[in-house]
Amino acid sequence: MVEKIKQSLRESKTARWAALFIVSFTMMCGYFLTDIMAPLAGLLEGQLGWTRAQYGTFTSAYGWFNVFLVMLILGGIILDKAGIRITGVGATVLMVLGAAIKYWAVSTTTLAGADIFGLNPQVFWASIGFATFAVGVEVAGITVSKIIVKWFKGKELATAMGLQVAMARIGTAMALAFSVPIAKATGIIDVSRPILVALIALCIGLIAFLVYTVMDKRLDASEATDEEKNPEDEFKLSDIGKILNNRGWWYIALLCVLFYSAVFPFLKYATDLMVNKYGVSENLAGIIPALLPFGNILLTPVFGGIYDKKGKGATIMIIGSILLILVHALFSMPGLNNWVLAIALIIVLGIGFSLVPSAMWPSVPKIVPEKRLGTAYALIFWVQNWGLMGVPLLIGWVLEKYCVTGQTVRDGLTVNTYDYTLPMMIFTAFGVLALLVSFLLKAEDKRKGYGLELPNIVHEEQVIESEIREH
Repeated sequence: MVEKIKQSLRESKTARWAALFIVSFTMMCGYFLTDIMAPLAGLLEGQLGWTRAQYGTFTSAYGWFNVFLVMLILGGIILDKAGIRITGVGATVLMVLGAAIKYWAVSTTTLAGADIFGLNPQVFWASIGFATFAVGVEVAGITVSKIIVKWFKGKELATAMGLQVAMARIGTAMALAFSVPIAKATGIIDVSRPILVALIALCIGLIAFLVYTVMDKRLDASEATDEEKNPEDEFKLSDIGKILNNRGWWYIALLCVLFYSAVFPFLKYATDLMVNKYGVSENLAGIIPALLPFGNILLTPVFGGIYDKKGKGATIMIIGSILLILVHALFSMPGLNNWVLAIALIIVLGIGFSLVPSAMWPSVPKIVPEKRLGTAYALIFWVQNWGLMGVPLLIGWVLEKYCVTGQTVRDGLTVNTYDYTLPMMIFTAFGVLALLVSFLLKAEDKRKGYGLELPNIVHEEQVIESEIREH
């Protein structure tokens, strides 16, 4: 048995880090499409006539299918039952399909006529494409999380997850920084052009994941044994109830939805915030929020490495939540409107946004058994999608209802101007709730002994002893 452990493909550093890079690249392409429209709110209003409320509706479509059709939960069950390869390929295909629908809707000039379910036809079909893409990218996300646990359990798990998050944030940063320049690249504004670039990137990401499936098959073959599989190790639908009865899982899920609701929806409006409050040129405004994901790129693997070697996962999440509150509270103060301060706050927010995910995602395998891991991640992502769906819709409605301060002309297009004080106070409230849940999670860890404050790396002799006991 010891010999088989040593021969496992996951024992090869080259193999496991190569696998991580490949699947992380696919997710990077996915996040590029996710945030490609975020800097275009003003151009969408000027060129296509989308109001902020319509933009908020479109952004909220990210959660339509995942939440109301429980596609994320189904994806997690399929992942635990059918495996990584089938689920991952299906998810990446959905990403490409959704992006294609979204590009068609925004680029076509023939989508006119009566409203569909109260929505402008172009907004409706763009939202359907975004919702379809969202099913793919979220299921791909839980699949990649399980892939990383599969390759790195007992090893550099938090570091690996941190690097995956870092590459995903490269996609976000590129979307925020380059979306407007791409839209204006030829001298003629075309808001569909950045979506086309993202669609091409997703096709390359699909090819990359197909390459990974070969590696995954080799990993399974290298760890295959002649022993019969224990039926107790297989996922059952009744396991969903066991997950939902786990208080530690609920604290992770609530922290996830509260924390991410104060970050990702904020990024959807951050470029517009820089233009309206800090007076930054629309051509450059996306560069400031792009600093946040670049901070993730550098710091998330660092904090993950600290968790791997030193532990303190629950404490890391508490510190990240405190930074989140500080940043949004300062963003909400009307008199603080210097663009240098905006850069400083984005950098601090990037530190907070590095701290929480670096500890939160590697903590899930400490709370939930591996056979339920796909479904556990899927349920967390499902809870998260309520926030990703509802908060952008709320912010768009608040801006349209309470925050219009006048009109201005940009690039020959007439657009509204907005006061972002109230929206930033809403984001601050999410941060306060996230901090409360972080403390509850730390208390639960003390009661149940999950080991969230303990290091992730297990020494080789401990792995061998554990494997021998299991077999």
